[in-house]
Amino acid sequence: MFNGNFNDGIWDEHQWEAHLNEIEKKSTHLRKFIAPERSENLPRWLTLLKENADELDAVDAFIEEELQFDDAYFPDEDDEELDDDDEWDDLDEFLFGDLEEDFFLEDEDDYDFGEEWKELSEDYAMSENGSIETLDVYNSSRELAALILHWAENINPQHLTNDYNEFVGNVLKIGAKVAGGYSFGFDHEFLGGNIAYTKKALYCANDALTILQRDLKDTHYLPKKQYLYFHEQLFTLRNKIGIYIQDLRERFYRSL
Repeated sequence: MFNGNFNDGIWDEHQWEAHLNEIEKKSTHLRKFIAPERSENLPRWLTLLKENADELDAVDAFIEEELQFDDAYFPDEDDEELDDDDEWDDLDEFLFGDLEEDFFLEDEDDYDFGEEWKELSEDYAMSENGSIETLDVYNSSRELAALILHWAENINPQHLTNDYNEFVGNVLKIGAKVAGGYSFGFDHEFLGGNIAYTKKALYCANDALTILQRDLKDTHYLPKKQYLYFHEQLFTLRNKIGIYIQDLRERFYRSL
């Protein structure tokens, strides 16, 4: 658990990662309570596909749901284990505020339309007025997840093995973890948390690649041409995340 004061020092990615991992250990029962599977044979991603208009809407619903889970990981003001209730309240509000307000800029007054070209750059995405919608690695993760869902929903239900479900689940989690990291922001005080959380997206991409190569490569429901395309897209996304993490690290150490 968090035992320090954020005003006393800046945590790096490793301190944040240890803290977040400790919190995640307590999340299993919470997830089952908040969003139990409607059927033992019906994975959550398939439920979301049935509840949404298309694959991209299902991806966005998954990301929002994951962020709500993560919000619940953090103790509230009544948790007796906290040394400073106000400290946790401030942190929780900063990390997981209203999704529409924190992630998506919809008001034209929020940025200068006279410099619209800036919105296409990673620097803009990581600026004070930036939006995650302009972050290339996030957009790529959403698009790949939607592509995988389109493929997955047309597979015979008898092939819904654990490997198959874990592959789809890991691909979906990539965008959610990028979004979770983005919610930490880019101020030096919380940049280590951004890095630590974004690394979880990298782990999900690596896990998905492993399952694809080891367990799905020679299955009859994944033709070789489609396998090669999925592998190329996932490999490219994994590398983009790695580069993005390096950019965040450089930003962190430049601020020291």
